[in-house]
Amino acid sequence: MFDTAINANDLIFLAKGAGMTIFVTVISVFFGTVLGILFGVIRYQIGPVWAAPLTFVLDIFRSIPLLIQLVLTYAFLGMVLKLGLSGLTVACMVLTMYCSAYCAEIVRGGIESVPLTLRRASRSIGLSWGQDMRYIVMPLATRVALPSWIGLALGVMKDSALVYVVQVTELLKSTQILITRLQEPLLLLAICGAFYFIISFPVARFGGYLERRWSND
Repeated sequence: MFDTAINANDLIFLAKGAGMTIFVTVISVFFGTVLGILFGVIRYQIGPVWAAPLTFVLDIFRSIPLLIQLVLTYAFLGMVLKLGLSGLTVACMVLTMYCSAYCAEIVRGGIESVPLTLRRASRSIGLSWGQDMRYIVMPLATRVALPSWIGLALGVMKDSALVYVVQVTELLKSTQILITRLQEPLLLLAICGAFYFIISFPVARFGGYLERRWSND
C-alpha cells in the first residue's frame, strides 16, 4: 500500500513556492522584454560600432552564469553599497537584466529578418520611422521572434530556481526544505516537476497557438 508523510499543508507550502516562482518569472520576463525591445531596437538602429558598449554590457549578462550574477549582485548591493534590498528585489533585478540581454538579440534578429525592400517601400509612401516600426517592422518581426521569446520565458522560469541563493523560497527551494524534513525525495521531486509542468505547459501551448494562427493569416 502506498504510504507517505506528505500532507495537505506540505502541498500548500509547495503551491506557495510555485506562486513565488510565477511572480519572479512574470516580473522578470515583463521588464526584461520591455528592456530587450529597447536594447534590440537601439542595437539595430545605431549599428554595431556605436552599439559596442551596450553589446559589451549585454554580453556580460549572457556570458556569466546566472548563479554567479545573483551572488555577486546581492553581495555588492548589500555589503558594499549598503542598500539593504531584499533577496526578492535582487532576484527580480538580476533576472530582468538576464532576460533583457537575450531578448535584445531576439528582437534584433527579428528586425533584421524584415526585408529592406519592404521597409524602403513603406518609407517611400510617406510613413515615418515610427510608423514603419509600428505597422510594418514589429508585426513581421514578432512572428519571427515569438518562438525564441517563448523559449526564453520558459528558460527564465526554470532558471528562477537559482534565486534560493539570495534567500528567496521558490518552488525548488520549498521542495528541498520538505525533502530535508520528510526524507521522501523521489515523490517530492515528482510533485515539484508536476508543478513546473502545470506552470509552463499553458505558455508553450499558447505560443504554439499563436504561431499556427499567424502562419495561416
